[in-house]
Amino acid sequence: MKIDIILAGVGGQGILSIASIIGYAAVKKGLTLKQAEVHGMSQRGGDVQSHFRLADREIASDLIPKGQADLIISVEPMEALRYLPWLSKAGWLITNDQPFKNTLNYPEEEKIFSELDKLPKKVVINADKIAKDLGSARSANMVILGAASPHIAIPFEDIENAVAEIFARKGEEVVNVNLACLRAGREFAL
Repeated sequence: MKIDIILAGVGGQGILSIASIIGYAAVKKGLTLKQAEVHGMSQRGGDVQSHFRLADREIASDLIPKGQADLIISVEPMEALRYLPWLSKAGWLITNDQPFKNTLNYPEEEKIFSELDKLPKKVVINADKIAKDLGSARSANMVILGAASPHIAIPFEDIENAVAEIFARKGEEVVNVNLACLRAGREFAL
């Protein structure tokens, strides 16, 4: 088993939380992982991405070659497009449909979605609305992780447990809203 994932978004959207949860669940299952992160100007809404590789054997490199990613998990649609060259022909794209317009020359939304519509394997979801409706606008990343969960080689229960353990120090209410968002994203994708 091997799965290569590109995580993409804008600083502050919770990409590194997604990576922590997948990583925690993977280690608990005895999987090997390698991760390479690029932190953009996160305090200014810059690009944040991570190469995340999981396997049941040794992994030589932490970088995913172009055209080899099994999955792109993005919390921002333009950032999803930025990393499409890494997606394999059989790969899946999971992305939020709500733009984070952090630049004056942000592309027209119509053009972004026109490109996304060309992909045969994708889940495009309004994670912001789902998270807000469930009580935490900040948990859109958990909605996205839930939508991606059917394509990650880790049982969903293990991902749920990782969410509960990672957010435990923030209190039961935070754990519960993040689990609700995770489950809503998965339900949307199935």
